[in-house]
Formats: sequence, C-alpha cells, structure tokens
Amino acid sequence: MGNASDPLVIRSLEFVGGMASAGGWRPEATLPEIAFAGRSNVGKSSLLNALVRRKAFARVSKTPGRTREINFFRVNDRFLLADLPGYGYARVSKSRSADWGPLIESYLRTPALRGVVQLLDIRHEPTLDDHRMFDFLADVGVPTLFVATKADKLSRAAAEKRLRELAGVLDVEEGDVIAFSAQTGEGRTDLAAAVVSLLEAETP
Repeated sequence: MGNASDPLVIRSLEFVGGMASAGGWRPEATLPEIAFAGRSNVGKSSLLNALVRRKAFARVSKTPGRTREINFFRVNDRFLLADLPGYGYARVSKSRSADWGPLIESYLRTPALRGVVQLLDIRHEPTLDDHRMFDFLADVGVPTLFVATKADKLSRAAAEKRLRELAGVLDVEEGDVIAFSAQTGEGRTDLAAAVVSLLEAETP
C-alpha cells in the first residue's frame, strides 16, 4: 500500500456520504474506519488535504464549525476516513452543539472504528472541549493518535518544548504526539505511517 518514502500512497479517494444524526444513515461497516477529530479552528481540513495529497479534498468552510455531519471518504477501497464535525466553536448555537454530542458519541462506539486521530493546536493548551473528548475516548477505549498542528508557527526549539508539555498534559510518551504542519509537510509521513499501523493492528 505504500513504499519507503510514503507509507500511504493514495490510489483512489471517493466521498461516500455524510451522517447527520445519531442512528441516521452511515456507510455499511464493511471496511475499517479511522476518524479525525478536533476543535473547529485546529486546521483539520488542511491536515486531511495534506494527508491524502489533494488540495481540496476536505470541504473547507469559510466559517469554522459549519460542517455539521460526519463525512465519510473511501480510501484505496481499503478503509473509510471519517471527518468528524469540529467542536468548541463559540458562535455555534448551544442547541446545535448539543445536537453534535450524540452524533459524535454514538459514532465513536462504532465497532468498525480502528482509531481516532485527535488534533490539537501546538500553540495552545487543550480546551475544556478537548479534555471532554480525551475523557470520552479513554472511556470508550478506542486507540487514539495525537497530532499537534500548525508546527510551522513555532521555532523548532519552541515546538519541541510544546510537544513535551502536551505529552505531559495528555499523559502519553513524547513520541506519541506528532508535530504536523500542512504548510511545510512536516509530520505527514509519520501520521500516514501511524494510520497504516492502526489499520493493520489486530482487532480485539
């Protein structure tokens, strides 16, 4: 599926559809799934575009928090990539935020889900919404990768310091947090390799 320089070569990519409500339509769970989560302005669309090497793959909305569905993409006919709605955007109504909770929570209990890629902005401390997501992921027990986005916004030394701090907050090893920059491509290979490892891991 990959080679020494690119663990995840994208041969085919297809938008399958969107899941708008808990218990609503979703793709048949015949392929393993990897979900991407993060607050609305964390750079998720840019990361997904970089990961699959498509300039306009993820639907980029001008207003953060506008994507209100879980969007599914079939990659290489091998797995489904699930783009979860961004959370924690202040201008989204409380009722809309309340609607998202059941949708995301019900999806994260999907047996086909092999792992979640949780995005954090390397420049900032995790928010209350981030911590709620961490707690829920831990409760469900789904394998989680942590990615610190926008690494190009800091110097190399500052970025390394923030990775250590984030690892401490998350209570994981420093190497378990991937520094990522959609601008420079930093971290793309590490993330791709980690996603492939999740897909190839034995299911319980």
